Amino acid sequence: MATKQIKPITPGQRHRIAPVFDDVTAKKPLKPLTKGIEKSGGRNNRGRKTSRHRGGGHKRKVRAIDFKRDKFDVPARVQTIEYDPNRTARIALIAYADGEKKYIIAPNKLQVGDTIISGENVPPDLGNALPMRNMPPGTFIHNVELSPGKGAQLCRSAGTVAQMVAKTDKYVTVKLPSGEVRMVLGNCIATVGTTSNPDHFNTTKGKAGRNRWLGRRPQTRGVAMNPIDHPMGGGEGKASGGHPRSPWGQSAKGLKTRNPNKLSSKFIVRRRKTKKAK
Repeated sequence: MATKQIKPITPGQRHRIAPVFDDVTAKKPLKPLTKGIEKSGGRNNRGRKTSRHRGGGHKRKVRAIDFKRDKFDVPARVQTIEYDPNRTARIALIAYADGEKKYIIAPNKLQVGDTIISGENVPPDLGNALPMRNMPPGTFIHNVELSPGKGAQLCRSAGTVAQMVAKTDKYVTVKLPSGEVRMVLGNCIATVGTTSNPDHFNTTKGKAGRNRWLGRRPQTRGVAMNPIDHPMGGGEGKASGGHPRSPWGQSAKGLKTRNPNKLSSKFIVRRRKTKKAK
């Protein structure tokens, strides 16, 4: 997958860097694995707006993705590579030997016709899913579970990859894309390889309307508001607004909000790399 620079015949195309869909092999999803979705527009059950900057967007259908990969020792053949509007990575339709079909997150360089399998002792080849305790150290993985049987929670977006760097009797040590190094139970399942569509990071939207298609409404800067509407509002002329903070007074630059007593902190070997607050 690559990107393309469009000849700017409109202002919105001037700085647009668009994705190329050469890797997509099907135009429509498999109907039994799709369903409609109702959007809330950021409103709760009383109709009150509880999440700002949401609303509109193109109509979508949800594809049922198999994040568990718990159909063990049954080979599956890749039938199509498809675009999913609900995520940045591509998805792959796989057909198991017994006839069942499922969608999975497509690993990078997975091709139509390839055979993949999940199980306890399957080889750590591209697209195969197995417990991390059975992988050799140094294996690049994605779709990483945090709790056995819960399904993948980490490294699911486009171009992301983690690395299994070490293992003990019970735990394996995984280096995540953020730079964080943490311990995960060895019987958690992960998929070998990198997620597809790595050039997603190189694309640019080019115009505000493209955000509206994605269901994102405009944001107003706090310094442009009145003092009653935002802690950073008010002032004469172009005032800076004081200390950066949210509309509810939460400091926005550098304040640590993670609970120091959080249970999962003991599994973190090294915290992620963070930028210094200015």
